[in-house]
Amino acid sequence: MLNQFSRTELLIGKEGIEKLNKAKVAVFGIGGVGSFVVEGLVRAGIENFILVDDDKVCLTNLNRQIIATRNTVGKNKVDVAKERILEINPDANVEIHQEFFMPDSKEILDETVDYVVDSVDTVTAKIELVIRANKLNIPIISSMGTGNKLDPTKFEVTDIYKTSVCPLAKVMRKELRARGIEKLKVVYSKEEPVKIDETSNSSCKNNCICPPDTKRKCSIRNQVPGSISFVPSVAGLIIAGEVIKDIINK
Repeated sequence: MLNQFSRTELLIGKEGIEKLNKAKVAVFGIGGVGSFVVEGLVRAGIENFILVDDDKVCLTNLNRQIIATRNTVGKNKVDVAKERILEINPDANVEIHQEFFMPDSKEILDETVDYVVDSVDTVTAKIELVIRANKLNIPIISSMGTGNKLDPTKFEVTDIYKTSVCPLAKVMRKELRARGIEKLKVVYSKEEPVKIDETSNSSCKNNCICPPDTKRKCSIRNQVPGSISFVPSVAGLIIAGEVIKDIINK
C-alpha cells in the first residue's frame, strides 16, 4: 500500500525506512542551514527531533529560511519548525528548547539521541556541542560558514582538519586542536567569501523590521553577512543527506 515514504523506500528499502523512523536527531540552530536540515530529515522519514533555537522569525529571514513566511515573522523558530514537521508527518515526536545554547546551558543530549547537527553561528556554542557529543559518543556534523557565498557547488563534506579557505573553519581547527578533539565531520565551502560593501551593510538593529525582542540576537555583530536563498539551503540539505546515510548504514 502506498504511503508518504513509498518512493523513499524504493531507494533505501523497508529496513532503511524503519531505521529513520526510530532515529532521534538533535538540531541546534533553526536558521538558513538548520531549517533545511529539518526539512530534509522529516521528509526522508526521521520521526524524532530535538530542536534548539532562541530566535524568532525575522523579516530578513525570508530570503533563505524555509520556515520564514510573512505569516511566521515574529513567531518562535522552534514553534514554527515543530508545526511544519507535524504538518508533514503527524506521527513525529518533536521536543523543543527555546534557548540560546552556550557552555552553561543545561544538558539537552542523552543516550537516546542518534545524531547531532550543529548549525549555530557562535564558535563557543559549536565547540561545546562537539565536546558534549563526543562525551556521549553521539555522531555530530557541523556547518561551517555559508554567509557571503554565491556558489553552492563549492560545498564539500570532510573532516575539519582537511578544510581550507573558510574563516570559521580556521577558527574551529585551532580551538578543537587546543582541546584535543581529533576529528569532526563538517560541511564547508571552498568558495572565497564575496567582499561586501560595508558602507551599505548595517546591522539588524538599524535596518531590520523585527519584533523588538529579536533584535538582541540579530545585532550581536555590527556587520551582518550577506546571504541568498540557494547557498545555506544547499548546505542544510547536504547535512540532512549525511545524517540520513550515516543512520541507514549504522
